[in-house]
Amino acid sequence: MSEYQYYEFQALDRPLSHEEQQELRALSTRARITATSFTNTYNWGDLSGDPRRMVERYFDAHLYVTNWGTHRLMLRLPKQTLNLPTAQPYCLDHRIDAWTTRTHLLLDLTSDDEDGEWAEGADDSLAALIGVRDELATGDLRPLYLAWLSALTAWELEDDAEEEHQAALEPPVPPGLAELTAPQQALTDFLRVDADLLTVAAQASPSAPKQPPRPTKKDLAPLIAALPEKEKDALLLRLALGPATRLRTDLLHRLHGTATPTTVPGRRSAAQLLDAAHSLRTERRQRAEHERATAHAKQLTALAHEAKSTWQQIEAHIATKKTRAYDQAVTLLTELRDAYGHTGHDTDFHQRLTRLREDHQRRPGLIHRLDRHNLR
Repeated sequence: MSEYQYYEFQALDRPLSHEEQQELRALSTRARITATSFTNTYNWGDLSGDPRRMVERYFDAHLYVTNWGTHRLMLRLPKQTLNLPTAQPYCLDHRIDAWTTRTHLLLDLTSDDEDGEWAEGADDSLAALIGVRDELATGDLRPLYLAWLSALTAWELEDDAEEEHQAALEPPVPPGLAELTAPQQALTDFLRVDADLLTVAAQASPSAPKQPPRPTKKDLAPLIAALPEKEKDALLLRLALGPATRLRTDLLHRLHGTATPTTVPGRRSAAQLLDAAHSLRTERRQRAEHERATAHAKQLTALAHEAKSTWQQIEAHIATKKTRAYDQAVTLLTELRDAYGHTGHDTDFHQRLTRLREDHQRRPGLIHRLDRHNLR
């Protein structure tokens, strides 16, 4: 399989200037560059620019997917919507990172799985994920906690980390982990969050608060009237220069105040979460195995009750003297052997099998197949 790397960058809060697009063109002659995006697929070579620096300077979101198992999502948010002290508790190892520039906070979320399944084509992935950026900007920290769970799963696989697991506490737990939004579910899939670990984590997560009703004209009019004249002029100027994608969100933040993230303190250690997820996974597998065994036992009992007609089918297959029919006869005999054994009639089966072998001893193709499947 050839190498595959997919890079996508999106500018959401403001379009790229012509000069900025030219600067990006210097990084790649093949990339598709517009006023709001940079996309390219590499089957050999690599992007010459540093994605972190590109997001710091030009873009608000970046997605990176490879066929060796790397999934990476980077987001840039204005500092006033999410601050570094809030994000830092969710950083873990090199897989979840947060830092700031003069104006923005940046998040770098990575999942690596060399053994995971992969299908080429990531063109629609960022569109499904981008909603978590607005969620973070409005105080919903579930995306950060989901990223932490993803990093914790990878950390679990590292050697000699048990003592660190015991010492490390989970970050603040946001509400609503048991009822994720569509973008959050897409993030869960993209970062390969373990389902059992998420189930365990959600046990300490309160229900998500109900969304406040959409503000009406009557609600907003007095708030807008109270804004300073200078601030109104700045907002109108942004609108006139457009497109200003976040203008509505920023204005509502200004009118109502930035939402304070609602969380409960993290009290469980990483080891407790991982152990609880392992127990849940083991219990589920045991239930599944029990259900499969019960279903198989019912099938064997039913087959034993229909043994007479099954022996007739076997004889009919053998009578055709065809290779494929011999294989079908052997399959039925194997199933009958298990059915007789399940009902405690092994002796009856072997007596009948002995007669069958004697009756057809001059058919070497059949006898060879019986011997190969230990039907003696």
